Amino acid sequence: MITFLIIGITSVFSIAAFGNYTMMDKFIFRPTEAGRGQWYRFFTYGVLHADYTHLIFNMFTLYFFGGDIERAFKATFGGQTGVFYYLLLYVTALPVSILPTYLKQKNNNSYRGLGASGAVSAIIFAYILINPMNFMGVLFIPVWLPAFLFGTFFLLISVSLDKKQSKGINHSAHITGGLYGIAFMVTVFIAFANINLVSEFADKVKIDSIYDLIRIGY
Repeated sequence: MITFLIIGITSVFSIAAFGNYTMMDKFIFRPTEAGRGQWYRFFTYGVLHADYTHLIFNMFTLYFFGGDIERAFKATFGGQTGVFYYLLLYVTALPVSILPTYLKQKNNNSYRGLGASGAVSAIIFAYILINPMNFMGVLFIPVWLPAFLFGTFFLLISVSLDKKQSKGINHSAHITGGLYGIAFMVTVFIAFANINLVSEFADKVKIDSIYDLIRIGY
């Protein structure tokens, strides 16, 4: 799967940059430099991570959700075309998700940004759009919600944390990446396969009992 290729490339670059300040500084997102012609930083920041925990969390999440989205593209558009659209979603989500940060920080010489979180969020919300009733949760917390409800809470919490600038995490990238993932899927599927994912999403959301809204335990 192409998902494994993305994980492999990201992991190799991230690990190589952990002990190489020059490499990290060259490819990390610096809005002032990106605005001066170093446009590649809108993409390369996504193959860098702060540490192993950051890298493993993002790549594990991509592995968990990316395979389903890759298969969905391939099943709808065929192997090569499906891979193309899947890659296009992931790669374009990198500059799109960091764009609000760039507009806010473009004159801030000290700002640095890194991590694949924005692109991974695009994949997660693509998954939510296609599988709204699949249960999702947070690692080590035994509470599970249907994907459409989990995604709603995730966005609301991210908006709140973004306003507080919580813990230096770029919550705006998560929000923008997630919304972009939905927009990309809806546009591509209706434009090139005549499939209305919004309508299918609405048809799949069915609540018959409290057990369709929450589950507790592992």
